[in-house]
Amino acid sequence: MNTRSTRTLNLVTGGVLVALGTVLSFVKVLNMPYGGSITLCSMLPVMLFSYRAGLKWGLGAGFVYSVLQLLFGLDGLKGISGMTVAGSIFLDYLLAFTVLGLAGVFRGKLKNDPAAFTLGCFLAMLLRYVSSILSGWLLWAQFMEVNYMQGLVQAFFPGLSSLTGNELALIYSTCYNGSYMVPEIVVTCIAAFLLMRLAGKHILKEA
Repeated sequence: MNTRSTRTLNLVTGGVLVALGTVLSFVKVLNMPYGGSITLCSMLPVMLFSYRAGLKWGLGAGFVYSVLQLLFGLDGLKGISGMTVAGSIFLDYLLAFTVLGLAGVFRGKLKNDPAAFTLGCFLAMLLRYVSSILSGWLLWAQFMEVNYMQGLVQAFFPGLSSLTGNELALIYSTCYNGSYMVPEIVVTCIAAFLLMRLAGKHILKEA
């Protein structure tokens, strides 16, 4: 297949898979009250495209996917400061979803495609999780200093009462984002392994 045909195929395939991922992001098994949700493997299509087409194409698809997620999530940005909005746009959307394009990083480095794809998905989604943790910690730490929050911590978690607002924010962000990201990572990695194991030869045939 020549370069022009490969480019056309990647554009079409990438568009279809980004659209599929966007649709799946609306199929929510659990919707968290302050953002985040467990979806029906909504990040898998973009990561599959990255593994099939390569990192450059994968990161491009991840960025397009991040912009679509931002556009559909604009309502969640209301009522917060300008700096927090800017930080949230970068950490919760642009960075968090663009890194999904790194899922193809282990292709060719491991002979076993199911293992390489699954490991790539794990790494990409772990980076997305870290991005969400940073958002909760850096953007929302100021709200952990209020008296009622300190009172709740002292009443229910006395062992943490000596921690500063920044430290509490890091713990809270890790736990809150982990409550939906950990199940999503586990389910998506299982689906990624099975998909590549059962249909990998057909998926990668024209790549």
